Amino acid sequence: MSIWWSLHLRREAASVPLARRLLMGTMETAGVDPDVSYELSVALTEACANAVEHGGAGAAPGPGAAAGAYRVTAYLDGETCRIEVADSGPGFPRAETRTEAGGETGAATGVESGARGGGRPGAARPVAPADAEHGRGLRLIEELADHVQFGNRSARGGAVVSFDKILKWKDTPSLLMA
Repeated sequence: MSIWWSLHLRREAASVPLARRLLMGTMETAGVDPDVSYELSVALTEACANAVEHGGAGAAPGPGAAAGAYRVTAYLDGETCRIEVADSGPGFPRAETRTEAGGETGAATGVESGARGGGRPGAARPVAPADAEHGRGLRLIEELADHVQFGNRSARGGAVVSFDKILKWKDTPSLLMA
């Protein structure tokens, strides 16, 4: 079974629970295990909150882009769910990163993380103190998803956060399979 949807949302706090509820409803209907659904909904909430807070500050929107909007796309395909949140803000700061083998790659437009937050060596992203009220959302996404990529949109500007998670299924059949 494959399910795909995309939302174009205003950069307003009220848009975050809308995206989360749509994801949770989709997963429940598909028969995804509630624990997996919850982890993905928390990661989606963090990505959307970042887009609302940072997704338009100082951005000069390109053709077809609205500084007051962001996009959420979700794909449930087979055993995997992939979620992407893209905004029209200034994007992530360019950082020097290292390849998996440790060699320099130069200025990167994003940082990729592997399974369960095992980020690439040398990724230059500040870590928030444990008592900070802000700055832990990207790390939380890394911990909750199986594969995470943070990047910048090249043509129109803005940040893109995409993450995948292997799905587990409920013991009882879903509505779609009944």
